[in-house]
Amino acid sequence: MIIAIDGPAAAGKGTLAKRLAKELGYAYLDTGALYRAVGLAALKAGVDPKDNAFAEAASADLDLSLLEAPELRHEATGTAASHVAAMPVVRSNLLNFQRNYASNPPGGVEGAVLDGRDIGTVVCPDADLKLFVTASAEERARRRTAEQESRGEVADFEAILADVKARDERDMNRAEAPLKPAEDALLLDTTLLDIDAVFQRAVAVVRER
Repeated sequence: MIIAIDGPAAAGKGTLAKRLAKELGYAYLDTGALYRAVGLAALKAGVDPKDNAFAEAASADLDLSLLEAPELRHEATGTAASHVAAMPVVRSNLLNFQRNYASNPPGGVEGAVLDGRDIGTVVCPDADLKLFVTASAEERARRRTAEQESRGEVADFEAILADVKARDERDMNRAEAPLKPAEDALLLDTTLLDIDAVFQRAVAVVRER
């Protein structure tokens, strides 16, 4: 079984995907981390993440060790990832990796949960279940602010809100695989829900399937 979970930044899709995978005993892939790794490679090399040639090369020969780097979840890396994710060649380079993971999950388990921005529309259009997790930009910025502060970082809510809106704009309007719900996706708005409520609803839907 393949479960595709899409949605904008900080909507809660990653937390939901991880909990679902653990509950079901499925493999889990955070596809956004792959783009973050490419963006982080550029930052570490001192290269502008908008440099197509560098991003294309980094995505063709992905340094998987970067997936464990502490900087992977930094705000700057997320912004860099948004830039490289808009590049068609980068998306193409990472597409096969994602599809192979979904159809051949590691460990011989019976299913996989993938979260990202185009799983249900492009990566796994035939997924058994598609969820689109969203929340208001203000709520997502609040969550990002709290997350940064929990790591001991100084967080500017207004700057984070502006970045969230800018990333939404780039993700929704890019030419290649724009962020949008699949036609057959179940919409989960988490603005007024905690993760437990979202998780219970998602589990109920999975059990039905």
